[in-house]
Amino acid sequence: MTRWLGSVSLPVVRRTFAVGRVAASLVVIALVTALYTVLLRVNPTTVALSYLLVILVLASSWGIVEATTASILAVLCFNFFFLPPVGTLTIADPQNWVAFVAFLLTAAIASQMSGRAKRRETEAASRQRDLERLYALSRALLLSERGASVSGMIARYIADAFELQAVGLYDHRVDTVSWAGPTEVPAIEAKLRDVARRATIVHDSDRWIVIAIQLGGAPIGSVALLDSGLSDTVLNSIANLAAIGLERARVQEMTARAEAAQQSGELRAAVLDALAHEFKTPLTSMKAASTELLSGVAIDDRNRELATILDEEVDRLDSLVSDAVQMLRIDAGKFTVHLERHAVADLVAAALRQCEGRLDGHRVVRQVPQGLTVDADGELLKLAVRQLLDNALKYSPPSSTIEVLATGNGSITVAVRNSGSTISEQEQPRIFERFYRGARARHIPGTGLGLAIVQQIAQAHRGTVAVSSEARTGTTFTISLPKGMSTS
Repeated sequence: MTRWLGSVSLPVVRRTFAVGRVAASLVVIALVTALYTVLLRVNPTTVALSYLLVILVLASSWGIVEATTASILAVLCFNFFFLPPVGTLTIADPQNWVAFVAFLLTAAIASQMSGRAKRRETEAASRQRDLERLYALSRALLLSERGASVSGMIARYIADAFELQAVGLYDHRVDTVSWAGPTEVPAIEAKLRDVARRATIVHDSDRWIVIAIQLGGAPIGSVALLDSGLSDTVLNSIANLAAIGLERARVQEMTARAEAAQQSGELRAAVLDALAHEFKTPLTSMKAASTELLSGVAIDDRNRELATILDEEVDRLDSLVSDAVQMLRIDAGKFTVHLERHAVADLVAAALRQCEGRLDGHRVVRQVPQGLTVDADGELLKLAVRQLLDNALKYSPPSSTIEVLATGNGSITVAVRNSGSTISEQEQPRIFERFYRGARARHIPGTGLGLAIVQQIAQAHRGTVAVSSEARTGTTFTISLPKGMSTS
């Protein structure tokens, strides 16, 4: 069905049709009257029944307005042409008064009842049509593929489903307005933004209806429909479906980003795995050579010192390569936690040994009870502690003290404290984000992955990692783990 005929809008066409039906109803009553006054001579009862039959047909076919108009004309014609004295609007015989009143009441009641039935039928058909259109719209939104313009796609689906002349959809998240249909009205874009902000529905004087799109009570956009003729219930349903479409697109976008990030992490881990294999071969040879040199008895002190340095740096490089691969596997989510009972003091001591070459004059103080144990993946927990130690070494001045503390009250906590630069309250919630580096950290080498890796390791153990930073006490990172946990 076309919504416009030439330059005439749909309401004008509807009014024209309504007037035409009323006129046709009057013509039908006039024809019945002419039939019984000119061609056929019958008694008033037959005429009254004929009028009633016509009124019922009009009410069931067109509606209550046409039937009521026909009833009024039929009563007048019945009185004027068929009840004596004929040719006047008066009634002489009291019995005819009874017949006239009976006919008047019957015509009125019959037209009303038939009209109501027709109206209910029309409303039911309209509701059925609206339901079918809403179903078509919901199906189109749910089966739609990812597109360049989500709001434009939703607007087009609404316009197609309800055969609308113009649909404008405002997406608050990207602050854009998309149009569908042959008509665009940029002047109404300001109203779309205003309705989205105020979460209301507005019936504009220029045949526009603008309704807010909400999700969970929060406005996320608005939709404008031109010359729709739809009920508020259908309009609210359209807005709800648009909200589902926008949210579905947002979730798809987030999923795509997460998948891309995961694939990128897996690719990095695979590439680094290959590089690590290539590194390990020469490192193994270098380690064998340094070990052979150190075991020789004929080597002088100077060469022994150089061989010792070479041996230590080979170990350090091997550890760095292994840590890098492990970190990228964790970042890509490709790791498994193998729980075993470990002494916390042993894990901390092992992590410190791997950091000895980078102490650079820092003094390390350990306060770790010897009997303290934890059910954890030893390699992962050592990696987390090493990351915190490395972070403390980077951001604290030389010759300062770094403290490593562990406690076991309710849960196992391992804390690393340094007296370096503090972290502002605004930055603290973000420092565990991947690749985030604070303003003071940009001149210090690093990738921004270390603390994110520590958080992932803690969460994989059903634990947490927290930070506190004050100028008086310094900065402390604390890993908290449950004392014991099952492997399931």
